Amino acid sequence: MDEEEAELRNPFPSPPSHYNNYTSHNLKLLALLKERVGNQNADLGIVDQHALLSDQTDVPTWSLAQLEKPRVDWVLEEGQYNVFGDTWFVKETIPSLAELGGRQLYPPDPSTDQRPVLLAVLRSILVTYSNLTDAILVPPPPPSSSAQPEWQRQLEWITILAQNLMAAANDLRPVQARGNLELMMQRQLELRREETKNIHSQCDALEARLLELRSSAEEMAGPDLKSTAKPSGSHVTFPRARQRKTDFM
Repeated sequence: MDEEEAELRNPFPSPPSHYNNYTSHNLKLLALLKERVGNQNADLGIVDQHALLSDQTDVPTWSLAQLEKPRVDWVLEEGQYNVFGDTWFVKETIPSLAELGGRQLYPPDPSTDQRPVLLAVLRSILVTYSNLTDAILVPPPPPSSSAQPEWQRQLEWITILAQNLMAAANDLRPVQARGNLELMMQRQLELRREETKNIHSQCDALEARLLELRSSAEEMAGPDLKSTAKPSGSHVTFPRARQRKTDFM
């Protein structure tokens, strides 16, 4: 039993040992047992399967009802189910401190402003800590005394106060998550706006540079075009090539 519990607590547990029971033969016996019982709502765990399956071979000694699928309606009715030794709730809820068996000092309604109560709890922690230091300096009671020491009472009270602060902080986790998500989305929006602004500024700088290059190219090409321009009716003459003199020996 201890080995099974240790296996269930393993981060990567092995399949349950009864998975070997799900053979084709056993599943056929289960279907035949349901057919012979007739009543679909009957509890197969209390049925005498050996009497009903006396004509079959290799009928297991354990109940074939173990091969049944989990009843979803039962799980929904109970609101929880067990997997690998851990209890999981059908509807994800954060249990309050009172539901966990603790002493809750702040209101359970999350819509109520809890800041005044939490400030009072924080002041109580400071006062209790001061009382605890005073109680430690008190001489211990005699061995025959059965009264609870003062320091122990102060320590228990400070433990209750700390549990309330931790539970209240855990109740505010959804609010904190929404606030962090909102800040993250705002930061992403600001980054996109900055990137868009930088892209626009770069585009404006490129357009200005292209305009400068175009104007300088037109200025450089202007005189050349004027000097090479000729009237449409003029006759163009080309110089005659000089004949190269050849020296003979």
